Amino acid sequence: MDLQKMSSLETAILRNDNDRFNKTINQGKTPQQNLGKDDFLKLLITQLSYQDPTAPMEDREFIAQMAQFSSLEQMTSMAHDFAELTRLISGSEASGALGRPVEISDGDQIIQGTVKAVSRGEVPEILVNGAYYPWEKVTRVYEQ
Repeated sequence: MDLQKMSSLETAILRNDNDRFNKTINQGKTPQQNLGKDDFLKLLITQLSYQDPTAPMEDREFIAQMAQFSSLEQMTSMAHDFAELTRLISGSEASGALGRPVEISDGDQIIQGTVKAVSRGEVPEILVNGAYYPWEKVTRVYEQ
């Protein structure tokens, strides 16, 4: 939509409608600095619905925007998959330390002991000297 071809009254009405719409959909939400795939799709749909029928968006522009949307969706999916892979690797590493001596950095304290149990989950934890510690605090794993 070309704002320069609109009269100042039409531009003011459009901006007012846009501001009012944004206020209604943003109630109770905190502003984000990044656009997600849903935001991109909303922008594309809004752009298509407000385009001038006598001068529609060119095919190249539409195809480029759809390609950007597809790339954004794939990157979002990959980020989710990498996070899941990281979680699985951490759980596997913690399980591999079962029965082995470890060194844990807990603040200013260095704790040494043998891993007696492992709890898997979002943040794997190991049982050392009667207390559970997050796997990420382990600084060394020793051979038996």
